[in-house]
Amino acid sequence: MIESASYVYLAARDIPQDVVNGVTGVAGSPLRLVRSAGLTAVVSSVDLIEFGEEGLRRNLEDLQWLERVARVHDHVVHQVGSATAVAPWRLATIMRDDTRVAELLDSWAVELKASLDRVEGCSEWSVKMLSTPAVSTAGQREPATGTAYLQQRRAANARRTERAQNASVEADQIHIALSRLTIASRRLPPQDRRLTGHQGDMVLNGAYLVRDDQSEAFAALVEQLGTELEDFGSLEINGPWPPYSFATLEPTEPA
Repeated sequence: MIESASYVYLAARDIPQDVVNGVTGVAGSPLRLVRSAGLTAVVSSVDLIEFGEEGLRRNLEDLQWLERVARVHDHVVHQVGSATAVAPWRLATIMRDDTRVAELLDSWAVELKASLDRVEGCSEWSVKMLSTPAVSTAGQREPATGTAYLQQRRAANARRTERAQNASVEADQIHIALSRLTIASRRLPPQDRRLTGHQGDMVLNGAYLVRDDQSEAFAALVEQLGTELEDFGSLEINGPWPPYSFATLEPTEPA
C-alpha cells in the first residue's frame, strides 16, 4: 500500500462544500475540506513516492512535472477564489495527514486571518512595462576612420544609456501612479525573455492588489499611462487573479 499525505492548496474563512464537489486536485484526487480555528483548508491526497521529501527534491527539478502541478494548483485556487477570499499556500505544501493540516490552521490562524482581511474583496493584477528596443543603426555608412568608428560607438552607447535611464524613470512613475489605486503593490524581478518571448527589456513587473470595485478604474489608468509612454515602450495588464503576491504563506510541517 502506497503511503499518502495531504497536499494543501489554500485556506479561507469558510468554504461551502459544493464549491469543491466534483473538483480534483493533483494526481486526480478529489478535494476535501479541513476545518479548524474558524478557518478552512482545501486539501487532497498525494502519494509520498511522488510528493515525499526525496520525490519532491527530484520532481521540483523536472519542469514538465512542475508545470503540471502548478497548473492544477492554480486551477484549485481560482475555483475556490471565485467564491471567497483565499490565502494560497506555497506550491507543493505537504502535511503528513489532515490532523497536521488542522494544526497548521491553528498555528497560523493570526497570520491567515490578517491576510484574508487584507485581500477580502480584492484581486491581484499584473502590469508590465516593456521598453521598445533601440532603433537599429544597420544600414548607416561605415565610418571612414578608426576614430570615427569609436565616436560612433560612444554615441550609440550614450543613446542606449540615456534611453534606459528614461525608461527606468517612466517605470518608477507608472508604479507610483498605479499604487495610489491599490491596497498594496509589489515590484517583482523582471521575467526572462527566454521564457516569455517578449521583446525589449522588462523595466516594470508590478503586482497590484486592487479592490474589485476599483478594477475598471485601475484598467483605465493603465491604458492612459500606456498611451503617454510615446516611444519608450508599452504596458501589458493581466488579471484578475487570486492574491498570490499578497496572501501566500509558507508553512513548515509541524513537529
